[in-house]
Amino acid sequence: MNALIFEKFGSADVLEYRTNLPQPLLKSDEILLEMKSIGVNYADVYRRKGNYHLAGQPPFILGYEGAGIVVAIGEDVSHIAIGDRIGFADVPYANAEYVALPISKAIPLPEGISFDTAASMLLQGLTAQYLTEDSYSIKNNDTVLVHAAAGGVGQNLVQIAKMKGATVIGLTSSPEKAAIVSNIGADAVFLYKDEWVAQTLDFTANKGVSVVYESVGATLMSSFEATRIAGTVVFYGMAGGDPEPIDPRMLMDTSKTLTGGDLWNVLTTPTARQERANRLFNWLLEGHIKTPEPTVFALENGADAHRFLESRQSTGKLLLHP
Repeated sequence: MNALIFEKFGSADVLEYRTNLPQPLLKSDEILLEMKSIGVNYADVYRRKGNYHLAGQPPFILGYEGAGIVVAIGEDVSHIAIGDRIGFADVPYANAEYVALPISKAIPLPEGISFDTAASMLLQGLTAQYLTEDSYSIKNNDTVLVHAAAGGVGQNLVQIAKMKGATVIGLTSSPEKAAIVSNIGADAVFLYKDEWVAQTLDFTANKGVSVVYESVGATLMSSFEATRIAGTVVFYGMAGGDPEPIDPRMLMDTSKTLTGGDLWNVLTTPTARQERANRLFNWLLEGHIKTPEPTVFALENGADAHRFLESRQSTGKLLLHP
């Protein structure tokens, strides 16, 4: 089969397209997917660089998210058939023509949800869902500040928060990205190069926001400055560098809360995975949230996709097509 592999850690230059790899061996409780669309995420970059632990020996295959058609089933599989359309958000080796998928992690796709939509939305959409319902439950009339609001998770956070009745402020790096965030419903958009903390406080009549969704890391203390007394900062990423240590006395003095989140702590059972995916699909089908047009690369050009992602020029989702 064809796959995007790497033998050593490093820049996007280490990625190589191979055409002579064996198909995955299917276990009794697995299905074999012929991949149609594969999501590219920052976690793939971290794994390629060696920041995340990888099991096994090289050649390594990146990717954890995608969608495809069932072409074979294990002997213990009964409720999924050949020809079914399936997506997934947490199965390794997705950057390949075929992927062996445990049935416990298979997410059947309803009519109206395309392969590209599934590969664009499952990881980032489910992340935004737990951030807005579990890490902090957004309520009507909350004021929400979203970092990296033009990114994949950021755009989902903006739309879900608006759906739940919040006032939303987006943070981004350029006027072009700010226009995207405004177009999906943000009430205000500020640029990182400006005095965004002061702008946020001015916008909220000096009260601060109810919750900040913090994915930059290096901006953590500034996020607390923009948060109201008894507000919450939800930390879920550090794309811009490590955060400063937090003095718990500051949290005590201001009654503010710092919380974190990880998708794998909520996708703990097949039932939870399917229920959350169905809720996300319904939001999409009912028009409450929309997927931005993805940027698509051929799987053989996966190194270019990684370079584009790391350039910070991308908005929305990057996909690979086998």
